[in-house]
Amino acid sequence: MEIFKIKNDERGKKIIDLGNGIKIGGDEFTVIAGPCSVESEEQIELTAQTLGSMDIRILRGGAFKPRTSPYAFQGLGLEGLKLLKKAGEKNNMKIVSEIMDPRDLEASYDFIDIFQIGSRNMQNFALLKEVGKFDKPVLLKRGMASTIKEWLMAAEYIASEGNDKIVLCERGIRTFEEYTRNTLDLSVVPIIKELSNLPIIIDPSHGTGRKELIKPVTRASVAIGADGVMIEVHPNPCEALSDGEQSLNFNEMKEILSNIKALRGCIDRFNC
Repeated sequence: MEIFKIKNDERGKKIIDLGNGIKIGGDEFTVIAGPCSVESEEQIELTAQTLGSMDIRILRGGAFKPRTSPYAFQGLGLEGLKLLKKAGEKNNMKIVSEIMDPRDLEASYDFIDIFQIGSRNMQNFALLKEVGKFDKPVLLKRGMASTIKEWLMAAEYIASEGNDKIVLCERGIRTFEEYTRNTLDLSVVPIIKELSNLPIIIDPSHGTGRKELIKPVTRASVAIGADGVMIEVHPNPCEALSDGEQSLNFNEMKEILSNIKALRGCIDRFNC
């Protein structure tokens, strides 16, 4: 059986350094937050300003949106990325956003600090190979019906082109359960840490699809050793153009950050 090139070996755990003291991996627990979609300049600037004041350093937001229905809101495209980058620069935040088409990589390069490959494109091998030719970190989400080996092999496609600055993101897999949007596989965190040296974060928003579950799942992510979480936050979730039912408001996000800080303190004492 093929041995993973990006396995956990003498190189130790990989730390993705984004500059300005912003890192993913190692001893850091990184919080990425922002709306599902960039909807307007006012919306994204208010979000960035508020999250920045909470010391969140990485802003997420979709500009190219893969939607199940072709008639649903598809995002603002390149204009959305420009708004995202502007809001991030004002608030000293790095940007992560999804790319779906290899043809958009060069045009998006100056506006994105971390290229996100979404669940639906985890095995879009042309896209994986193309993003592997760039020097930007890549956040690779697990496919909704993918095994751990398939996920790591998708990461290998990126690394094989020269880019090993990869962050894995568990966002739930599809099972027969219908109460939650997906079934979140938290056991994958220690498994990934055994099989690779890549950092792994959890997406409790897509992993559950239910905002009341985001807080306990985030606590569980801290406890099980994840390197961070990515959470959807919107100024007014009831008016969000996409995924409002799984988006937190600002006060709810602030409470989660308090939970993370308290739990990490407990874990640090436990590990002493």
